Amino acid sequence: MTGRSSFLIVANRLPVDRTIEPDGTASWRRSPGGLVTAIAPVMQRRHGAWAGWHGAPDEKLEPFEQGGMNLIPVPLSAREVELYYEGFSNATLWPLYHDVVAPPVFEREMWEAYREVNERFANAAAEAAEEGAVVWVQDYQLQLVPAMLRRIRPDLRIGFFLHIPFPPVELFWRLPWRKDLVEGLLGADLVGFQLPGGASNFRRLCRRLLGLPYKGNEIFLDDRVVRTQAFPISVDFGQLDALVRDPNIVARAKEIRMELGDPEHVLLGVDRLDYTKGIGQRLEAFGELLKDHRLEAGEAVFVQIATPSRERVDEYRRLRDDIELQVGRINGEHAQLGYQPVWYFHQSYDHEELAALYLAADVMVVTPLRDGMNLVAKEYISCHHDLHGALVLSEFAGAADELRQAYLVNPYDVEDVKRQMVAAMRATPHELARRMRTMRRRVATYDVDRWASEFLTALESPASEPSMRRSASWRSG
Repeated sequence: MTGRSSFLIVANRLPVDRTIEPDGTASWRRSPGGLVTAIAPVMQRRHGAWAGWHGAPDEKLEPFEQGGMNLIPVPLSAREVELYYEGFSNATLWPLYHDVVAPPVFEREMWEAYREVNERFANAAAEAAEEGAVVWVQDYQLQLVPAMLRRIRPDLRIGFFLHIPFPPVELFWRLPWRKDLVEGLLGADLVGFQLPGGASNFRRLCRRLLGLPYKGNEIFLDDRVVRTQAFPISVDFGQLDALVRDPNIVARAKEIRMELGDPEHVLLGVDRLDYTKGIGQRLEAFGELLKDHRLEAGEAVFVQIATPSRERVDEYRRLRDDIELQVGRINGEHAQLGYQPVWYFHQSYDHEELAALYLAADVMVVTPLRDGMNLVAKEYISCHHDLHGALVLSEFAGAADELRQAYLVNPYDVEDVKRQMVAAMRATPHELARRMRTMRRRVATYDVDRWASEFLTALESPASEPSMRRSASWRSG
């Protein structure tokens, strides 16, 4: 990579994973996931760059190019991974922003590491961005970067998008470093959230904490206006829709059902192993349906994919133990020769196998206790051009705002989850098709490309003169 870029993404991770070939040589491949899918084409069109950690601690790499993207590795030490990433990002901010499903940890050493790493990312961005460039900062790990970057490079156009929920004022208020984080975000010209409620929470917090006036989506600082807006992220509908029409994927979906014993109903959960995902609640509901004989042996199986996540964090190790114990208990009580009610897999799956699982599943069960969006729900819908299949969806997932035709549940109410699971399994083909058709139309229209396009259009449109005049009138008032 040579020169500076007019378009720059700043994220905790680079959009590539390192793989070791059979001959021992290392290579890079594009990471799976919605963010990379959404932004990579934009970067390629704009000849942009992406700054982020490459995944290995205590290693420094020079910038390199991969898949038409200029990549700028930002180094992290093992201690910084522990304190900044596993610590402040995921033991403090993650539980706090997810309605304190688990208690947040407030430690000054973690905060200092978070601040220092954010400063390193800001410096890397300042070095890589050309005059007047657009810089798009991603997610909760880098909330201090916008203000730090603006201090170094006031010429830049800075956007920030939060992929997780932004909590109510009452929860955020607990954070000892609340003012630093809010001021960090206010360094951006545009702060994006998944839902209007998150943007509203942020504006109210700015008024209460910093005394900043706002009107509509605009927060008025002394010398400029910060816009806040909801941009619900989505998936690559076209790619998924085409993938599940592949004869190999169709054949694999049929094979999966046979491997499961060809039950009448296949229920599926696909999640990172995380305490916010409500995995225990859905398994409890399924186990009780078997215990109550509302489901007979062999009638339904539940497949739960739990992708490994943050396994060095104590809370996640305990969760894994609890889930595995729960699965063992259900199978121990209800399995018969030739029938296993719960199939649990603590491993990752590639894009093709997940598509086949989605296609094979009659009921997708998505029951997070709190989730910014949840793209699994949208992926499942994208994979059902046959209009078969039902989505059981938590009211506390951001996707519930868009997918009102899902079987919506309160995951804290096990009876409600049981009721809606049964309703989804007993629904007529006509009812399933009616619901699925409407949800597919929504996901197809508001896909991931539209998400990225709408955010960048809003970021690059100049603040209107009336907004600036209102800013002045608010301050004078």
